[in-house]
This record gives sequence, C-alpha cells and structure tokens, in this order.
Amino acid sequence: MKSTVLARRVAAFGASTAVLAAMVSGLMATPASAATASAAKATTAAAKVTSSKKPKVSVSTPQANPRYYNGACPVQVDVTSRIKVYSPKATKVSYRWLHGDGSKSGIKSVKVGKGTKYINVKTSIDFDGDVQGWERVQVLSPRKVTSSKGYFEVNCHKGPVRTDKDPQVWARAWASPDSYVGPCTPGDKIDFVGLIKVSDPAWVRYRWVVNGDVVDYGSVKVWDSRRVYYGISPRSSHRGWAQLEILGPDRTDSNRAYYKVWCKDEVPSSKVSVSSLEPPVTNQASCEVSASGTISSTGRARVEYSWQLNGTTVASGTAYFGYHGGSESVSMPGKALVGEARKGGHVTLSVSGPNNHDSSTRSYAGCEKPAPAPDKDDEPSTPIVR
Repeated sequence: MKSTVLARRVAAFGASTAVLAAMVSGLMATPASAATASAAKATTAAAKVTSSKKPKVSVSTPQANPRYYNGACPVQVDVTSRIKVYSPKATKVSYRWLHGDGSKSGIKSVKVGKGTKYINVKTSIDFDGDVQGWERVQVLSPRKVTSSKGYFEVNCHKGPVRTDKDPQVWARAWASPDSYVGPCTPGDKIDFVGLIKVSDPAWVRYRWVVNGDVVDYGSVKVWDSRRVYYGISPRSSHRGWAQLEILGPDRTDSNRAYYKVWCKDEVPSSKVSVSSLEPPVTNQASCEVSASGTISSTGRARVEYSWQLNGTTVASGTAYFGYHGGSESVSMPGKALVGEARKGGHVTLSVSGPNNHDSSTRSYAGCEKPAPAPDKDDEPSTPIVR
C-alpha cells in the first residue's frame, strides 16, 4: 500500500515510468537485500573462525630395531616413527629424516584429509662397522616440527669370541683429580677412570657405584684392555669414593677410588626470587593458556622452579646460577583448559633455592563465553487470578 502511494506522488512531479519502476522495485526488494547481507556477514564470520584454526603436528621419538646389535656385519637397522596431524582441511605433510652423521634424507610428502590423521614413517640403514647413532624426523609442512633423537648402537664382531668358558676380568679405578678445591658450579669436577682387562675377548657389562649408589650402567667390547669413565658435579664440600663393578661375564669389583671436594667460595646467603611474571596469555581458538616469567638469584645457587595452573603443578625445571647470580627467563607451555578452568583462573610461578622460596601469581582470562541472558519475551508470564 505504501509503495502505491509513493508511486502516485512521484508521478505527480513528472517522474518517468522507468524511474518509478526502479524506485518501487528497490523499495520492495529492501527486506530481501538486508537478509542477503546478513547471511553474507554470517558466512564471512564463519570463514574467519575456520581459518583461525591452524594445523597441529607432533612426532613420536623414533624407535630403532634392533636398538642394540652385537654380531656379524653388515646389518640393517630399521627406524620407525609416527606423525600426528590435525588440520581443518585436507593438507600435504612433508617430512625428512635427520641422521646422526649430519646428513639428511630426501623430502617425502603425503596427502591427508581433514581432521586428526596418523602417518607411520620408516627408514632403513645398513652398517658394516661399529656405530653409536641416532635418527630424527623433521616435519616441514604444514608446520615445522622436529622429533627427539632415537638412539641405537651397532657392535660388529671383528674376530672369534670364546664361548667354551667365561673369560676372566680384572678392574681398577681411580679419581682424576682425587681432590678438588674451587667453586662448585655445574659441570664435572671429579672424573672417575676405570680400567677393564680380560683374559680373552669378551663383552663386559659394568656399573659405577658412587658412595653406595648405582649411578651408571654400561656395556663394552674388550679385546685386551679398555677404559671407561664417569664424572660427578658436586654441590657441596664432602669426601667420598667410587667403585667399578663388573657384572659379566665374570663378576668382580675394582678398588675404591677415594676423592674429596672443598667448595671454597660457597655463598650461603644467596637469595632467589621471581623477579617478574608476565600476564598469562589465553588462546581463544584452542582454549589454551601459556605464561612466561623471570627468576633471579643474588649469588651461586641451584634453583628449582615450577608452574601451577589453578593450584596444580603442570611444569617444572632447574636453573643454575654462578657466583655473581643473575636472571633467567622461563616459560610455561600452552596448557588446555577444561571444566571450570575455561571460565578463568590464575597461574603461579614458584622458585626454591638453598635458603629461601618465592612465588608470584597472575590471573588469566577465560575462553568460555557466558550463556546469553534469556529474552524477556521468552520468560514465563504469571497468570492473573481473578
């Protein structure tokens, strides 16, 4: 009705039929155009949300088969790993193997569909000599991620080994140096040297015992004699001993190698602190919270630090400071928020030193939007009783 009246008024002022048609058509189409524009905005918003979801990639530590090999060579070692990929759309996964000798394999690619997918990868290497090596998998796309090192060991027999009877084994040990005076900072200050001798070529299994505690195991091939080593990083002044125990093929123990340590410049008054804690960052897309901060010490100290999310420890570590102390940046990796934690909470960084403790707490924003308030039109009405 309104459009008809408008057409009559425009016609009274001499508007052409074409102008009238255009104005009436435009007026009649206005509600539909608004609906189309709203739909387009909704589609754009949905596209932005979808595009904000980035692919996630993780790689398991490679496993070698055999992990330890003793026998005739050449021998083939098979190494396997698994790549986990999440992508909101189909994607191409490119990866390569990194070898312990510094070389790299060619790049291989696999196409996977959207969602969470697993890719089993494998490489095989032939060895004709003794080697202690490792392999890693490096994913190049859709994101660059490198696995931890997967270790293996190959020992090739170079001659006959007696099997008719067990050979005899002798062992001797000493400390080098047997006395240390100076700052007890991180790093080996006392090295223990063990000398193993055999009556016939044999594989010898051994372990190091320091002050009554087993601290290291090993296995070596000995043709006549061979040395093995272990080092300690003392944290305080003390006296002690180390011993090399032979576990097989013959059982015997070395002498006790005595040593002493004097941490001459110890600074018992050093204090540790959380010097700063940045506001935690909440990733709204993945609903994860991460944080970073700085820990400090006024002097030489071994500092244990930990991250708590709403009172629960989620990460920890150790830092070492020299005689003059200093600061070190530490970070809490992204942690997924679940349950009530999605509404917000707090992150705490705590430190513990030789003489004191300290901590700092900051709040983080939640990633769960509050439920919309009910529409007044939807509220139940109270009946009127007459």
